[in-house]
Amino acid sequence: MPLTVTLLSLCQALLVTGNVLLIAVSPLIGASLAPSASWSTAPVATQWLGLMCATIPASLIMAKLGRKLGFMLGNIVGLVGALVAVQALMSERFGLFLLATWLIGIGIGFGQLYRFAAVEAAPAPMRDRAIGLVMGGGVLAAFAGPWLARVSRELGEVPFLGSFVGLAALYALALVVLMLTQLPPASRTHGEGTALPLGKILRQPGFIVAVSAAMVGYGVMNLAMTATPLAMAGAGHHFNHVSMTIQWHVVAMFLPSFFTGHLATRFGAKQVIVAGCLLLVASAVVAQFGIGLAGFNVALILLGLGWNFTFLPATGLLTESYRPVDKARTQAANEFLVFGTAATTALLAGPLVSSLGWATLNLLLVPVALVPLAVLLWQRRARLANA
Repeated sequence: MPLTVTLLSLCQALLVTGNVLLIAVSPLIGASLAPSASWSTAPVATQWLGLMCATIPASLIMAKLGRKLGFMLGNIVGLVGALVAVQALMSERFGLFLLATWLIGIGIGFGQLYRFAAVEAAPAPMRDRAIGLVMGGGVLAAFAGPWLARVSRELGEVPFLGSFVGLAALYALALVVLMLTQLPPASRTHGEGTALPLGKILRQPGFIVAVSAAMVGYGVMNLAMTATPLAMAGAGHHFNHVSMTIQWHVVAMFLPSFFTGHLATRFGAKQVIVAGCLLLVASAVVAQFGIGLAGFNVALILLGLGWNFTFLPATGLLTESYRPVDKARTQAANEFLVFGTAATTALLAGPLVSSLGWATLNLLLVPVALVPLAVLLWQRRARLANA
């Protein structure tokens, strides 16, 4: 595997460490600063909104300037966001904290393209393994993120202030790693020629399967995950228990990345996506059996596995659905739809878990988790009808 892919994996680990830190602390900061409980997950929603806003510009910027400069720009925006969050916590200004998480989300939006850069840096036969290695960097984050949340929570007089100082350090370290990373120029990764109309790109069967699996995997996972700290706090669980639950959830999200590519190669990406959808359903079913610590842990582990088995194969399918000249717009459309869904679910998590409760919230996710299966069945029937 090229050294570039390994360095991208490290950048991914630093990015996800920051994400896990935010997952653990942002809803709790929101609950303390927001004018009402229904706004407690608004900082998570603005983070995802920033990510969504970055998706299209990030792809287009990298098509012009190259991956390296694009990733560095994203890290700089994330670093600024972390510093704004420090100021917001010191002044106890909820609106400023929302601005901070929006800027951090923009930085994360650029970083979400690490997996596509890995595909470009690896030989074609190693595509799925390269995606898996980069996403597998999240395993390190699964331990570093919650640990950083726990040790930084009370470092200063202002709760969670140290968390965002640590986040700024992560972005600065990622900038250093990127300076050492050799990435091909945009002229080698984005082809020239006549691009297809965007509408035709969006109607391609491969794109439809890939984007529906990624949207459902991310949407279901993000809604349940964002609601978890609030549900656990409401059930009387200590913050350390919350951070540990999130930690094992993130392990389940990223640890399978080291072999998901092999499974997709052997059994087919669509079969792995089917397994992922069933794991998402299993997570929602487990959530019906109470609000004990074990129940939360099992549900979140299954949720993480379901995300991995839907999102990673979807990434591989997406790379097969476009020509080089259509790469930037296709990736931009995919990222916008996927992370627009994530932003919406983050905004809904607070009101839904407050009004419906943990069990009912998860029950509503079951039919959503089955949508990619319906898409696959519809396409199979269409192929048989045209045969």
